[in-house]
Amino acid sequence: MITNGFFYLAFLVLFSGLVILFEKKAKGNFFKYVPAIVVIYFAVMLLATFHVWEKTDSVNAVYSGVKNNLLYAMIFLMLLRADLRQIVKLGPKMLIGFFSASITIGIGFIVMYLLFKGSFGAESWKAFAALAGSWMGGTGNMVAIQGALNIADSDMGYTLLIDSIDYSIWVMMLLALVPYEKVFSKFTKADSSALEEVTRKLQEEQLSSNSHVDFPGLMLLLGASLAVSAVSQYIAGVLPTTNFLTGTTWTVIIATVAGIGLAMTKFGKTPGSTHLSSMMLYTIVALIASRANFAELTQAPLYILAGFVILFVHAGLMVVLARIFKLDLFTCGVASLANIGGVASAPILAASYGEVLIPVGVLMAMMGYIIGTGGGLIVGNIMSML
Repeated sequence: MITNGFFYLAFLVLFSGLVILFEKKAKGNFFKYVPAIVVIYFAVMLLATFHVWEKTDSVNAVYSGVKNNLLYAMIFLMLLRADLRQIVKLGPKMLIGFFSASITIGIGFIVMYLLFKGSFGAESWKAFAALAGSWMGGTGNMVAIQGALNIADSDMGYTLLIDSIDYSIWVMMLLALVPYEKVFSKFTKADSSALEEVTRKLQEEQLSSNSHVDFPGLMLLLGASLAVSAVSQYIAGVLPTTNFLTGTTWTVIIATVAGIGLAMTKFGKTPGSTHLSSMMLYTIVALIASRANFAELTQAPLYILAGFVILFVHAGLMVVLARIFKLDLFTCGVASLANIGGVASAPILAASYGEVLIPVGVLMAMMGYIIGTGGGLIVGNIMSML
């Protein structure tokens, strides 16, 4: 049993690294449908269930000291990849598709909560707000909302269960629909010529701006992200707070604004932010999973059903909006997965339509990072009033 805090952190980071390496080397389709981050969460959660580590003072100190400080740094780095000027170039149809997906997902959460709130606890809206952040952006947004609303890690087990099981099945469904692109476009009367032109321009820009990761840039990004984390927490400490705008919420907002602002400068183009933010994200997810327990998931089937209700409402409304705005299946599918799956899966679906479309999947997923935290908090606020 692990009782030393540093040993506990070292074990989680090493374990995460081994899973990521295995994902890269493994053959077959398992990791195509079950991302490494999901495997890490459930494997670490299983180890926690069997008490591989104990919640000693040393372990607790490392957990609380690393998780939140790393979280704000990760949010900043994650948003450095989201240049708003590039995102606007996606064109109106792609933006309509993306925000249609975001809004219908939010509506799905509200409908689900109205149907199931009697079966969940009074504070369950907080966990669903975190899930809404994840399904409008990514896992990083979910972790940000968890911190903003002070959600206990033990309450995140059900949320992450929905996020993995329902999400994995949704990815498989969207991939299975790819061959029906022409049938869907005929139904919605979509015209994809504008999308092809935007994609061509994005590829040209991507090739011209390609550069390699170097040590000075990586060190600068690490130092800047940690500094933003520290300064954001300091500023948040002197700002007025309410029941909804806590000190943690302010910290998340400040780090988010810093990331979006610098993304439109030369600093935002510094190579390496993707690698660093991903390292932080996987470490944070492993830390969260280390506090959860399978023994607490007695109501899992009900939560999984609730997740499918959200997806059913989202899908139904998306079909209606696709007909109204004449959106093609690619736009609807990638917009949906850019929200629900984020940058880890949206490019995979985009590539299934053609490798030329991968940049579009990446940029749409970047939009999710920008709105995910705010969108999840708004949906959570609505659910709390219900």
